[in-house]
Amino acid sequence: MHIDWWTLGLQTVNALVLVWLLARFLFKPVAIMVAERQRAAASLINDAAAARDAAVSAQKQAAAAVARLTQRHAHLLAAASTEAAALKASLEQAAHADADRLRGAAQAEIEAMRRDAAQADADRASCFALDIAARLLDRLPQEAHVAGFIAGLAEELAKLRAETRAQLAADGGALRLIAPRSLHPDELAACRMALARVLGREPPL
Repeated sequence: MHIDWWTLGLQTVNALVLVWLLARFLFKPVAIMVAERQRAAASLINDAAAARDAAVSAQKQAAAAVARLTQRHAHLLAAASTEAAALKASLEQAAHADADRLRGAAQAEIEAMRRDAAQADADRASCFALDIAARLLDRLPQEAHVAGFIAGLAEELAKLRAETRAQLAADGGALRLIAPRSLHPDELAACRMALARVLGREPPL
């Protein structure tokens, strides 16, 4: 077999030139394009990862905000419930106090009305008794208007405590005797004698 070295050398040179041309005008641009695509893909992946991290962070922040709002809402509800309960208790206490005050005022007014009515009844009874006594006295003789009460006066003075009677007897002043008319000398003497028996001395009248 005969080998043509010139032909083989030319073919080798052609192959090397072809490889160089392919490497320069085909493989290198393709490699650059692939590298750019890889960088773009990596950038997209990084952007997607950053977006995912941002979304996760935003989701966590939103969840924390919801939790805070829920807690604040629960706190506000609890505070409002406590305040409403306190206000209700205060209103009930004030209502009970007002009711007790009104009840006490009404009871006091009723008692005052009862006392006034009792006093009015007593006054009417006293006036009626005085009227009857005056009418009865008018039927008695003039002498009986005084003489009939001297013994009663002495009896009432005798019912006083001994200290009171002793004080009346020791003062030395004149006793004031009120009568429906001026006393006759014998009536005045009878009064002095009755008082002297009770007081132990004859007081001036």
